[in-house]
Amino acid sequence: MRSGAPQGRPPCKRLATTADDFGLAMEVNEAVEAAHRRGFLTAASLMVGAAAAQDAIARARKLPELAVGLHVVAVEGKPALAPNLIPALVDATGNLRRDLVRFGVDIALGRETRRQLVAEITAQFELFERSGLALSHVDAHKHFLLHPIVADMILSVGSRFGMRVLRVPCEPRAILAKCEKLPFAPADFLFEVWALALKRKAMRAGLLVPDAVYGRRWSGAFDRRRMAALIRAMAPGWNEIYCHPATSSRFAGSAAGYEYEAELDALLAPDTAGALEESGFRLANRR
Repeated sequence: MRSGAPQGRPPCKRLATTADDFGLAMEVNEAVEAAHRRGFLTAASLMVGAAAAQDAIARARKLPELAVGLHVVAVEGKPALAPNLIPALVDATGNLRRDLVRFGVDIALGRETRRQLVAEITAQFELFERSGLALSHVDAHKHFLLHPIVADMILSVGSRFGMRVLRVPCEPRAILAKCEKLPFAPADFLFEVWALALKRKAMRAGLLVPDAVYGRRWSGAFDRRRMAALIRAMAPGWNEIYCHPATSSRFAGSAAGYEYEAELDALLAPDTAGALEESGFRLANRR
């Protein structure tokens, strides 16, 4: 989606705000509902295999304006299929693997690993379809869709289930640098290269892709100060901010060091309302 506007018209300033890990735990689901009803949350990404997925689906049915998408989980989570059907994807506990680098190599080299991963991704799309919710968008846990083979799987399977919008984590460093000083690591450069390659691939496939997506740099630490500063700094276009709100920062399945409550506070804070009003951005979901 291009952010340019015809001459004489104001530039597009559209913002989707998304909560990831919907369904992970009751604390996450409660935060999603609160942030949508009382705050600035327009969308949520559902983990269909997670412990509180059914509660998340029930809440979403009561929130018709909440855009719900599929959070494809290929690593660090609960699979949709029984572990014995996907032994190459799970560890000894039956959970999806946590060794992302080694797993990425196994996907590239192992035909059976790829077959099992396609089956798992398909099962997750099927579970979402059975929920009866409209598929607003698709994204991936830990951005594992940046793996080119995984991306091709999601694009292929998603096309059969009506996928129209894909999150590609293109996060402009120049905008973030307006908010605070940023260190640079070589891994950042590689991440950006892979993200741009995926964005081109997704757009060639006819998918809608936000112009900019923010959330990776401050994942787990997206507090109200950063949220307000970013909204004021963002360039015109179709922007997405994703975060990880919860009503507690410690719950079953929580990530160490994540300040979930601070991210919920950022979605409810008057500072965010003020920044939105000043910026001229319009909140909009992705349907």
